[in-house]
Amino acid sequence: MSSQLEITQESENVLLGRKQIRFKIFHRGTATPSREDARKKLAAQFNVELERVIITKLISKYGHEYTEGIARVYETTEKATQLERKYILKRHEVKAKKEAKTEGSGE
Repeated sequence: MSSQLEITQESENVLLGRKQIRFKIFHRGTATPSREDARKKLAAQFNVELERVIITKLISKYGHEYTEGIARVYETTEKATQLERKYILKRHEVKAKKEAKTEGSGE
């Protein structure tokens, strides 16, 4: 069974050029979705590039069949990199880049 995305709250922040979103991902019978999976679902929902979606919080409670989250969808990738904190951006790096770095240092 696949997971299903539900937007519970959406507001427009014109000053910062982003949408602020609260959402739930229902994942009955499957594993808790990763941050990357949640970003992909949100990017598809809002029809934007993956780099413009920043997830600030994912909460999964024991025994519940859903994960709650808070995300921001920016107008441009540049706005996202300018406004978000570095540690948040680091969480959103693509895994392939991290694996390439570790493979190169182990030789």
